[in-house]
Amino acid sequence: MRSKQCLTTTEVQKMMTAAKAFASQNGWNVSIAVVDEGGYVWQAERMQDAGLTTVEVAIGKARTAALTKQPTKLWEERIKERPAFMTFPTEILIWGGLPILHEGECVGGIGVSGVAAKDDERVAQAGIDALRQ
Repeated sequence: MRSKQCLTTTEVQKMMTAAKAFASQNGWNVSIAVVDEGGYVWQAERMQDAGLTTVEVAIGKARTAALTKQPTKLWEERIKERPAFMTFPTEILIWGGLPILHEGECVGGIGVSGVAAKDDERVAQAGIDALRQ
């Protein structure tokens, strides 16, 4: 048997706090979701005035990033080249979801929805960056 890395509640809280702070600093009302490596929700939050559907989209982005171990923006690019990826068994194939990697292993995903896709990804990255501090 081998030891397996995994997120803890403390780490998830740290990521959510950093991501929300970054979004607030920029005046963005978004939803943020963190999932484990299997795509199960650790925490999801819709900030004040974020759109009603944004929390479901954030969860979908986080799941896609965790299950594929790749940023969701890669899937959006692949769809342009090969539309058959639309049937890929994941949820949301647009920018804003990032895998959470630790020591070369995927331990989860973080997804953000509510502003421009590239800015959703910046909020997600702020959450991941908090783990490295």
